[in-house]
Amino acid sequence: MNSKGRLFIIVLISLFSCFSNHAQVKEKVFLHESCQPKSNIKSELNESQYVVIGGVQQWITIKGEDCTNPIVLIVHGGPGNPLSKYHESLFKDFEEHFTIVHWDQRGSGRTYLAQFETEEITLDMLTNNKLTVDLLVKDGLELSDYIRNRLGQKKIIISGSSWGSFLATKMVHKAPNKFHFYVGLSQLVSGSKNYAESYKKVKSIAAERGDKTALDILDNMGPPSWNHPSSFGKLRKIISRYENETASNPVEWKVSKEYSKYSDSKYSMFSEEFSFLKYIGLNDDGMINEVALDECCSHLNIPIYIMQGDKDLLTVPEVTKEYFNKIKAPYKEYILIENSGHDANMDMLSMQLDILKAAAAKYIQTE
Repeated sequence: MNSKGRLFIIVLISLFSCFSNHAQVKEKVFLHESCQPKSNIKSELNESQYVVIGGVQQWITIKGEDCTNPIVLIVHGGPGNPLSKYHESLFKDFEEHFTIVHWDQRGSGRTYLAQFETEEITLDMLTNNKLTVDLLVKDGLELSDYIRNRLGQKKIIISGSSWGSFLATKMVHKAPNKFHFYVGLSQLVSGSKNYAESYKKVKSIAAERGDKTALDILDNMGPPSWNHPSSFGKLRKIISRYENETASNPVEWKVSKEYSKYSDSKYSMFSEEFSFLKYIGLNDDGMINEVALDECCSHLNIPIYIMQGDKDLLTVPEVTKEYFNKIKAPYKEYILIENSGHDANMDMLSMQLDILKAAAAKYIQTE
């Protein structure tokens, strides 16, 4: 055999090896038995399991009463704060109308539990484990394909809050054909604009109140950007205290029974710490620097709904509304919710369900 022939065989073997390795990562997706055409099985959907997404085990839950209902992918915030473990107390009422899918993002919740065997977070661990916006967007879109194939629907609805609203918007911008419409809560727009405005507004409130403790903390850390990840955490604590005093109808963050054994373990605490450090960075070098929807994603080719608490001190309404005004979409709506802060309250959840139902009736039944 001549050298060209040997080279051709080597290339073929290499290609086969690549495809073979890829096939080992991808899981075959089977249509749920309740979603089979002409299926006589009409059981409720209640799946909680690991699925290989992006080559790693990622935790998802699928809950609903009827396979024919529209699917809503809930993209959680944080990063590192999954909502899957709070489903029963927050989203149970949604199941009558929708199939609700929760996804513990890479580095978060039970996905973190599958990725790392140790509870200790070390510098090597942070350095050697990649977590980027592009990677998470890719994971989210692969997950969206899994859900659509698993439940036999061409498109899904996507809804995200805070960090999740940023990630969901990036997913919509990248692949609008996968989604019916988008519902955002406490929309995160820009890592620089959001937190600069947040710092300024919180400091103004502290001055009005004569809150010397808060003013000392804010003066010592100074405005963003910050060189130490603890600065963001200090601002967040002051925001939580102020919002708890003004926001109405708080939710009960009750952990579902199936997650209770993980509530005080690395499932929650260490995954939140890991994701937070990857977001802020150890020296202002985290994913936060990639957050700039106003620079990349003002053209969105599906209907857009953005819900904003009027008392939100983290993703402040002024920044959200400025971005909303730039958005070009088939339809867009901005909903300001009175006496609501950054974190979800009962008014916000009720409004979220109402918007999902109205938009589903408007956009899904006509397709």
